[in-house]
Amino acid sequence: MKRFNQFVYRVRGLLMLPPCAVLVLVTLRETEMDRVVWPVGLVVFFAGVLLRVWAQMHLHYRLRVRKQLTTTGPYAFVRNPIYIANTTMLLGLTVVSELLWFLPVMLAWCAVVYTFTVRREEAHLLEKYGQPYAEFLATTPRWLPRLTRRTAPRASVRRFLAPSIVAELHCLLWLVPLVAKEFILHH
Repeated sequence: MKRFNQFVYRVRGLLMLPPCAVLVLVTLRETEMDRVVWPVGLVVFFAGVLLRVWAQMHLHYRLRVRKQLTTTGPYAFVRNPIYIANTTMLLGLTVVSELLWFLPVMLAWCAVVYTFTVRREEAHLLEKYGQPYAEFLATTPRWLPRLTRRTAPRASVRRFLAPSIVAELHCLLWLVPLVAKEFILHH
C-alpha cells in the first residue's frame, strides 16, 4: 500500500485530468442555465483559488522560502487546505461545465485521489518533523475544518500575499477549456 500511496502522490495532478476531460468533452445532459450556472460555478471556483492563496501565504510551497511545519492560517483549522481548495475548484469547474450530474462523481474522485495522496504525505511529514507533526495530526482534523482556531502563534504573512497570488495564477488556466467549450458550442 505504501508504494501505491507513493505512486498516487507522484501523479496526483495527472489523476485530475480524466474527470476534467469529461467536463470539457461531454455535453450529455448539460444544464442550460448560463445565468445561474456560470456565476455560481465561478464563485465556487474562486473560493477554492482564494483558499489556495491563503494556504500558500502560510505554507510557502511554491515560494523560495525555507519550509517549516505550518500550523497557522488555514492550517490552524484543517490539515489539508490545499486539497480542499483543489476539490472546491474542481467542483466549481464542474458547475461551470453545466454537468451538474457529474458533481458527486467529481467529489468522489477527489476524495479517493486525495485520501491516498494524504496518506503518503502524512507519513513523510511525520518522518520529517517528528513529534510536533504528531501533535498536529492529533489536534487538527484532516478534512472537515474545526470551527474554532487552534491556539497557534499568529504568523506575519502579509509580505507573502503578492508572491502567493502569483504562485497560484496557474489555477486560472483550468477555466480556459471550459470557456472555449462554452464559446464553441453556444456562439
